Amino acid sequence: MMAVSRGNVKINIEECKGCGLCVDSCPPKCLSLAAELNAYGAHPAAYAGEGCTGCGICFYCCPEPGAITVYRMPAPRAVEASHAASV
Repeated sequence: MMAVSRGNVKINIEECKGCGLCVDSCPPKCLSLAAELNAYGAHPAAYAGEGCTGCGICFYCCPEPGAITVYRMPAPRAVEASHAASV
């Protein structure tokens, strides 16, 4: 089962060296190494487009500054959830 998307990952493929540390450390396993090569001749990391929890572990373990940015989405508000249940 894929984790609920609570985040979004942007990867700068020209900064990524293809080391794979982010792929190995991603808890929901929504990162992989791309099939195509970047300017360094490496397979850069790629985001699957869903499943990111916004934890930021990939960002913190990446040795290349500026290669990964994680955007965390706000949690759904409890008021909205209880209102939806009563409608």
